[in-house]
Amino acid sequence: MMQHTMIQSRDNAFVKELRRLSQESTAYRKQGQVWLEGDHLCRAALARGLRPKVAVFAESVWPQVPAEWVQAAGKAVVLADSLFAEISSLESPARMGYVMEWDAGAQVQPGVAAVVLDRVQDAGNVGSILRSAAAFGFGQIVALKGTAALWSQKVLRAGMGAHFGLHLVEAASIAEVQALQLPLVVTSSHQGTLIHKAALPWPCAWAMGHEGQGVGDALMEMAEHRISIAQPGGEESLNVAAAAAICLHASSVSMLRALG
Repeated sequence: MMQHTMIQSRDNAFVKELRRLSQESTAYRKQGQVWLEGDHLCRAALARGLRPKVAVFAESVWPQVPAEWVQAAGKAVVLADSLFAEISSLESPARMGYVMEWDAGAQVQPGVAAVVLDRVQDAGNVGSILRSAAAFGFGQIVALKGTAALWSQKVLRAGMGAHFGLHLVEAASIAEVQALQLPLVVTSSHQGTLIHKAALPWPCAWAMGHEGQGVGDALMEMAEHRISIAQPGGEESLNVAAAAAICLHASSVSMLRALG
């Protein structure tokens, strides 16, 4: 049997930390670590070469845990099933997870294609945008203040592992957007070149704005390109995650054409 620590008390200090990480959206910023619940997220992290600080398993699943899931971590902790269910933020607890170190000091990487999130507040939208960014060749996310916490449980679940293929910067300023040293492209439902007619730059930084207010004035003033999406069906606007998928895909097509 692999070495592990068994915990059955809900008052255990580690359990209290885990409960906060699982149930409080910004707890990771205070603790400097992130909770990944479920084998999908854990596998995605391992596939990117990341190594967890602690592997956590429910008691009932422990006897069947693959050795590599434990060996990848610095230590293994086994929780009583009722305890794991209590700390889980899922309706159906996944019965395993990893605690990962979190870097609070990430800085923007100049020249790396990016998506700038300007106060995008819905966690599902943020996670979906991260998935599109990773799929279409964008290397980093720059989240301005007011955007949903990138490493919250809801964003992690919506991102489906995209986090681990991206460089993530939180609570960024307008100055940090300028530090990207990339042409800024913004979306607007009322003005700009139609995306299917636009010559999109690569690499670039796409700005995606608040669900109700759109991209803020400061980014609008910085923008080198303003893009709109044709909507022949007559809707006033698109969901920000849907708009992001269309825009980022269009950029990837431009990139692939340029490469021949």
